[in-house]
Amino acid sequence: MNAFRYPMTIVWSDEDGCYLVHFPDFPEQTYRTHGDSYEEAARNGTEVLQLLLEEDDIPLPKPKTTAA
Repeated sequence: MNAFRYPMTIVWSDEDGCYLVHFPDFPEQTYRTHGDSYEEAARNGTEVLQLLLEEDDIPLPKPKTTAA
C-alpha cells in the first residue's frame, strides 16, 4: 500500500536563532513555522501541515508517493 505524504524541511537559521520549517510540495516556498529545538519545530510543522490540509480555500498540491 502506498501512503501519500508531504515532506517537511527543517533547517537551522543562525540569523533567526531557531529551526525554520517549510513544505517543499506547497507552491509558496516560505517558511511556515519554527521552533527553538528540532523536536519543537517538527511538532509545530506537523500542526501547520494538518491546518493546511484542512483549509478549504487553498488547492492542495499533489503529494509525493512513498512506500508505507
